[in-house]
Amino acid sequence: MATVRAAQVDSKGGDFRIVDNDVREPGRRQVRITVEACGVCHSDAAFVHAAFPNVQFPLVTGHEIAGRIDALGEDVEGWEVGDRVEVGWFGGNCGHCLACREGDFINCAELQVPGWAYPGGYADSVIVPATALARIPEGMSAVQAAPMGCAGVTTYSALRSSIAKPGDLVAILGIGGLGHLGVQFAAKLGFETVAIARGADKKDSALELGAKHYIESNSENVAEALQKLGGAKVVLATAANADAMSATIDGLTHRGELIAIGAVPEAIQVSPTQLIMGSKTVHGHPSGTAQEVQETMEFAQAHGVRVMTEEAPLSDVNDAFAKMMSGEARYRMVLTTGN
Repeated sequence: MATVRAAQVDSKGGDFRIVDNDVREPGRRQVRITVEACGVCHSDAAFVHAAFPNVQFPLVTGHEIAGRIDALGEDVEGWEVGDRVEVGWFGGNCGHCLACREGDFINCAELQVPGWAYPGGYADSVIVPATALARIPEGMSAVQAAPMGCAGVTTYSALRSSIAKPGDLVAILGIGGLGHLGVQFAAKLGFETVAIARGADKKDSALELGAKHYIESNSENVAEALQKLGGAKVVLATAANADAMSATIDGLTHRGELIAIGAVPEAIQVSPTQLIMGSKTVHGHPSGTAQEVQETMEFAQAHGVRVMTEEAPLSDVNDAFAKMMSGEARYRMVLTTGN
């Protein structure tokens, strides 16, 4: 029987090892994808360390998957073998919980995240529900498409659904794997974009990405700097630092909003008075549905938004994962299979 490789973690906190698994056939309303690229995301570490509930080992993680359909299960409509597709954090939904009945699929109570609900994309092949598929635009490579399934759609959808309108001051907190996309999307959406990060050395990169202003958070009072610019209508907090998020709240203009997408367990410090004065809000934003992933890729392709990536072959998964965890990979690590 034919086999495919997968990078598997055998126990909580363990290293990856390459194993050979039998090729499986997709079930009803499922497709099998030949993986060409898979992003390495910080959330993958949470699965490896069982920080999420009900993580089962052995584990094959990976939820930024780009490749081609190579087999269709029964009752799959609208897709063909050979179609180029992306699967992100949204890997399927139950269809019967309250959120699904309301059409809020990304908040499904039984959301199926690849690498958690079923084996993910650190592999040569993956089987997914057909409802999880997004079509990759013509001209976009698999390496560029892969991070759009989580990092891309999260930043783009959060900005697009925010209260900001073209011309409004919008600040991106953190210029890393999420933030470098956030700056690009904000600029292309027509916002007056502010980049906030530690270190003067990041200023040139932030301006090249499309920021009009740069605030160096180690040497400047972030809230005061934002207010000098007129106050931010939106702060998109991509940095995984609750204190840094807290420091932006007084930099919001009236009815401004802080949108948290950098996932950390620590609490954001904010008083009711801070929220009441100026009618400010603080809320989170999850990833996005398959349709939103597709719209993210289409916007990125049309407007020249590019993911800054470092590639590694699947066989070097442990080195790639370590680079992502240490921050040595400046923006996004992407595993490739050579398919």
